[in-house]
Amino acid sequence: MKAKIIITPKKAVLDPQGKTVQNALEHMGYAGVAGVHVGKYIEIDLAPGTDREAAYEALNGAAHRFLSNPVIEDYKLEIVD
Repeated sequence: MKAKIIITPKKAVLDPQGKTVQNALEHMGYAGVAGVHVGKYIEIDLAPGTDREAAYEALNGAAHRFLSNPVIEDYKLEIVD
C-alpha cells in the first residue's frame, strides 16, 4: 500500500509560484488558464500488513501537524493498494 498526500495553498492564500506558472503558460500560448496552484506531493510506502485505517489516522495527524501548514494549506490524503 501507498499513502499519497497532496498539499496545496488555500484558495484565499497568495500563491506566487502558481502565478509565475500561470504567466509562463499564457506567454507560451496556452489560453484559458484561469489559475494555477503549486503544491507538494508526498508518497509514502507502507509496510506489508499495515492496517489501512490505523495508517490513515496516523498519517492524517502527521499531515495536519507537520507535513502541511493548516493555516495556509489544504491537504488530501489517500491510501491506495
